[in-house]
Amino acid sequence: MPGMPERIALLGSTGSIGTQALDIISRFPGKFVVEVLVAGNNIDLLTQQARRFQPDTVVIGNVDHYQQLKENLRDTSVKVYAGKEAIEQVVTSSTVDVVIASIVGYSGLRPTIAAIKAGKKIALANKETLVVAGEIIGRLVRESGSRIIPVDSEHSAIFQCLVGEEGNPIEKITLTASGGPFLNWSEEMLKNVMPGEALKHPNWDMGSKVTIDSASLMNKGLEVIEAKWLFDLTPDQISVIIHPQSVIHSFVHFTDGSVKAQLGVPDMRIPILYALTYPCRLHSDLLRLELNDYKTLTFSDPDMKKFRNLSLAYDALKKGGNMPCILNAANEMAVSAFLSEKIDFMQMPDVVEYTMESSLYSPSPDLDSLEVTDCNARETAINFINKFHKKR
Repeated sequence: MPGMPERIALLGSTGSIGTQALDIISRFPGKFVVEVLVAGNNIDLLTQQARRFQPDTVVIGNVDHYQQLKENLRDTSVKVYAGKEAIEQVVTSSTVDVVIASIVGYSGLRPTIAAIKAGKKIALANKETLVVAGEIIGRLVRESGSRIIPVDSEHSAIFQCLVGEEGNPIEKITLTASGGPFLNWSEEMLKNVMPGEALKHPNWDMGSKVTIDSASLMNKGLEVIEAKWLFDLTPDQISVIIHPQSVIHSFVHFTDGSVKAQLGVPDMRIPILYALTYPCRLHSDLLRLELNDYKTLTFSDPDMKKFRNLSLAYDALKKGGNMPCILNAANEMAVSAFLSEKIDFMQMPDVVEYTMESSLYSPSPDLDSLEVTDCNARETAINFINKFHKKR
């Protein structure tokens, strides 16, 4: 019905993207309504969000927190559920129009698939969904009539540059990367990086896992794989360039020699808003880009020897099959181990490379076999990490 607010299911509401999405939703009360909130463990913040936005339903992924969350919301009309199956069920509800998929990591895959099968519009912030199962996701989207609008600033930029270009062939795309906090550090200096240093991103406000991935350039590697599936490209059509100012969010190169780029301040709320309102643009009071504030915009090629994760991601993409799934699983384990100081910063790509070389390759995996791949790759990575840890 025209004029009715869109009803939002927000997966990962207590994370960085989730909290910024709620900020956007709160700015347009007549345009959006929070129908479902989903979080993994943070019941305190989820309780605050539920009381403020009064959704129909909240789901906590960790079933151990169910009773406490239910108690916290006992004086409200909010329905409370827990567990993976509940998350997959709520996104299929007929009362949900848009699903913001911002659960970090592999755990966001199944709920996103459930939403796609239900034909929902997906504002996709969980890049691992396409990294792990891009071919499967593409088929399900075509079968269900679902629509994926990317939230990542780089993919949102590409998406925006392609609006109105239907039928015009792409020569290639260029994803920009800030380079993270260690762009100009030597390999020797990188060996002594502490988690606290890696968590200080110069431009973006992100969760810990994505921030570490940005520092190691794995985040850009995952975005390369995601771009392949979002925009139907070959690996050779996807390049990466270091752009420390994070003003130009990505480029599209067309076959006539033209190049389009999307610019903006580094604020994730802008691509979130665009994903929710596409194909329209709503007036907002978010910060505007003033080019006079940036006297110089610089660009350079990424150092794939120093930041090997980006090279490993390209290798996984070119290999295809279940190799991106193996890459992702190993990286999640490596990041966790680095944050808990079990391994050094420069050992994270060692974990990923070893796991890729040691895992069973499957050229055409289905979803069940990807589950097995993910589990086995994590075990392989953990065993390798434990060997590192014992030597320290």
